[in-house]
Amino acid sequence: MGFNLSAWALRQRSLVVFFMLVVVGAGLFSYFRLGRSEDPSFIIKTMVVQAAWPGAGMEDTLQQVTERLERTLQEVPHLDFLRSYTRPGLTTIFVNLDGATTAAQVPEVWYQVRKRVADMRRTLPAGVVGPGFNDEFGDTFGLIYGFTADGFTHRELRDQVEAARSKLLQVPDVSQIQILGAQDERVYVEFSARQLAALGVDRLALVEALRSQNVVQPSGTVQTGDEKLALDVTGAFGSEQDIANINFAVNGRMLRLADIATVRRGFVDPPQPMFRVNGQPAIGLAIAMKEGGDILALGANIDRSMKAITAELPIGIEAHLVADQAVTVKGAISEFMESLWQAIAIILVVSFLALGVRPGLIVALSIPLTLAAVFAIMQIAGIDMQRISLGALIIALALMVDDAMTTTDATINRLALGERKEVAATYAFKAYAFAMLAGTLVTIAGFVPVGFAASSAGEYTFSLFAVVAIALLVSWVVAVLFAPLLGLAILKPPKPGASTEPGRIMKLYRSFLGAAITARWITIPATLAAFIGAFLLMPLIPSQFFPSSDRPELLVDLSLPQNASIYATQSAVERFDAALKGDTDVDRWSTYVGEGAIRFYLPLNAQLPNDFFAQAVVVAKDVAARERLQQRLEQRLAQDFPGVVGRVYPLELGPPVGWPIQYRVIGPDLGTVRDIAYRLADVVATNPDTRLVNYDWIQPAREIRIRVNQDEARRLGLSTQAIGSVLNTMITGAPVTQVRDDIYLVDVVLRATDEERVSLDTLRTVQVPIAGGRTVPLSQFATFEYEQTYPLVWRRDRVPSLTVQADVAPGVLPDEVVGPLAPKIEELAKSLPAGYRIETGGTVEESAKSLASVVAVVPLMLLIMVTVLMFQLRRFTLMALVLSVAPLGLIGVVLALLLFQRPLGFVAILGILALIGMIIKNAVILIGQIEAERAEGKPVREAVIEASSARFRPIMLTAVSTVLGMIPIAPTVFWGPMAFAIMGGLLVATVLTLIFLPALYVAVVRDTPPAAPPAPAGS
Repeated sequence: MGFNLSAWALRQRSLVVFFMLVVVGAGLFSYFRLGRSEDPSFIIKTMVVQAAWPGAGMEDTLQQVTERLERTLQEVPHLDFLRSYTRPGLTTIFVNLDGATTAAQVPEVWYQVRKRVADMRRTLPAGVVGPGFNDEFGDTFGLIYGFTADGFTHRELRDQVEAARSKLLQVPDVSQIQILGAQDERVYVEFSARQLAALGVDRLALVEALRSQNVVQPSGTVQTGDEKLALDVTGAFGSEQDIANINFAVNGRMLRLADIATVRRGFVDPPQPMFRVNGQPAIGLAIAMKEGGDILALGANIDRSMKAITAELPIGIEAHLVADQAVTVKGAISEFMESLWQAIAIILVVSFLALGVRPGLIVALSIPLTLAAVFAIMQIAGIDMQRISLGALIIALALMVDDAMTTTDATINRLALGERKEVAATYAFKAYAFAMLAGTLVTIAGFVPVGFAASSAGEYTFSLFAVVAIALLVSWVVAVLFAPLLGLAILKPPKPGASTEPGRIMKLYRSFLGAAITARWITIPATLAAFIGAFLLMPLIPSQFFPSSDRPELLVDLSLPQNASIYATQSAVERFDAALKGDTDVDRWSTYVGEGAIRFYLPLNAQLPNDFFAQAVVVAKDVAARERLQQRLEQRLAQDFPGVVGRVYPLELGPPVGWPIQYRVIGPDLGTVRDIAYRLADVVATNPDTRLVNYDWIQPAREIRIRVNQDEARRLGLSTQAIGSVLNTMITGAPVTQVRDDIYLVDVVLRATDEERVSLDTLRTVQVPIAGGRTVPLSQFATFEYEQTYPLVWRRDRVPSLTVQADVAPGVLPDEVVGPLAPKIEELAKSLPAGYRIETGGTVEESAKSLASVVAVVPLMLLIMVTVLMFQLRRFTLMALVLSVAPLGLIGVVLALLLFQRPLGFVAILGILALIGMIIKNAVILIGQIEAERAEGKPVREAVIEASSARFRPIMLTAVSTVLGMIPIAPTVFWGPMAFAIMGGLLVATVLTLIFLPALYVAVVRDTPPAAPPAPAGS
């Protein structure tokens, strides 16, 4: 006889009890030390590369900067696609890696990006600034505070915020803190070109004087016999007054700068991206946690520090909590833990009712032992408690008591036959251990596509595979090592004379099974017909990628025309803030002007700075209030913001997508691409379920082209460079030096006075200085023309790409819109000129890519399953019988999803794949039992009925426990579709395993005994 682990455990009782205590202690220790977070961490495989070429037009920037950079970046390994947008003088490129790139490979790829760009840097035009790199695009700032001030200047408020930031950086587990909405200061030196010319002051000499006095350079060191003395020459500017007091020698006389120019301190003009809290201008602090930290501990530590900081703030400066991921995570974990305890309670009730008090107690004790071991291994593996891992625990809960139930049931049956407790407790290992292990491995194999899908969605859900695999393997060890020892201590043999008659349910089952076997040529076709019917009904189930979050936040995107100034965006935001004030469904809100919200939530579709864009994060009082508020805000935006593309939507779950409906028009010519996009938008708008059809770029903007008469300019002693420099200084202002003020560097900007700074009306009369102290109007040597250009151009893999995007009506899923539109889009695509194409993007594309990554791993899943089955069953016929049951769960899946009106989402598909393993596990053990019965010389029909009757209780018990155990997560937004899919599929498949599989076995296997009795099932 082979080694029996259960028998060894009974012989080494003290040692095994010690192991049990160690496992419980390690589990408790790990439970309180496991990291807590909202979502599983996954790498945002995107790097942002930016380069500026001040003064360049759109065409030059596209051809000389964007094109050159993209050619180099296309050679980067593991590249999926490049996406870039170009503005005149500015290039921004998103380097997106393919889903198969592992987290360990990403840093090396980003090194290659930097290296390759550095190597080609010399080929960029002179004057290009950068390129710069941002590979921290995915950092999440889960805690955000906004500081508002009443009676204080912006600089005074910023000083207080900077001081708070310095203190918060000392809090454990803080990785970085970004300041939001702070406006850099400037010292403006504003002059009149006419006055400078009348006084004979050379503007360039003025600039040089400012720079040379404020320069920082070594002045030498004096060495003596005793010490070393550094020489420090005074003259550096400490304030704007120092600049105002500087004197110049002009034509033999001294002039004070304040006499010929206005020197004043202000803020950057136009403003940098702004931050507002509850409708008030604010400065924010966004706090990110170190990798592997506990957000709950960080939130508590930050809360204590903020209380101390706010106690010291001057009256009039207030700190407002804008985003608190710690509270969200605490609530989410609390809800999931409540669901976990509810699931445990349900399973225990089922166990006690079905098995009795003493056997139920063994199952009850197996649960904490298994969970304790799982928590300890999770900590070692670095798996935090978050949405996916906690859901995986609930899904695995019923599965991980299956083996304990099987062991306990087998022990009870052997005790009923009169065996001693020591012998009965070891029988399950001898008879079922390897069948249970094979079933466990097959079940784990069902989750392999979850664990090894090479996509962001697969990475997001990886801990589902990891936790289930850990839990199932641990549960097998607990069942064969700990459960026999518990059974020895708890179980008692049945009393003499106790009835061994089968109960009413068993009698009914045996009767029905006998009829199904007799009428097997009806049973088998009827089952196949049900399967075909379920397959045909599948298109009626709506498809979904990931559902919206159940958090109370709403995101509101406000997109103005792309040539809009940040002042226009600010004005729109102020009107939007006014619409939110006093709304009873609003708890608080924050607004980002000129950029998107900082990534306060990992799956957020983060937006980069753009003057024409603003984003508000509105926190409703609850989810019901969120729904009411969304309706009102959509109506308000449609009525009161006609020039704004406003989208109101909840947070997404899973990898970020953006607009749910997206179609890309790709082709070489911008004008042609634009014309096709207009036609495409008309097609998209024909669907009644689409809303807010818009474009990521399309509107042209006005540009003033100044055509210089070069001959006349040279006669006046002017060059294009000199004219551009003069206009830039007078209109925008040119930084000439810096004031070092405390921790700040304040640029000193030279520009014309407000009267002479150019508006569209005064452009012709702007005075340009020439030699001899004179000025001439610009119109004397230049003409002016209005032209149209694109303020923004998107490209994909070096080809212009214009995206037509849209939202969907409430309650409508993107697939329900894209499907009906497909024939019309295809018809339009056929009419396009060569070199132009239309691609489907958005939710449908991401879902297809993620599903493809899962399907790519399905062959590996099947290979593992059939390999394990072949090792266990050793016969092709038996393996085919087991596999024949696997797809039958689809019948229950379709019925459950249709009945409860749940979509077939990405997570539900993962559940269906996992369901295959669960079904096969039951089938393996049943086939093994049948073979064991036949080995005793029983005819096929009798062996099938006896084996099915013997396995009826544990199989049904496991199925009922799994189905009922998933009730707590069935109502949840994220796990609901998967829960219903598994509940329906497992319930129907279990019944068919106990009815269809026996009938099929009798139909396929001939009624002849095996040539030689095989070893017991599982050996």
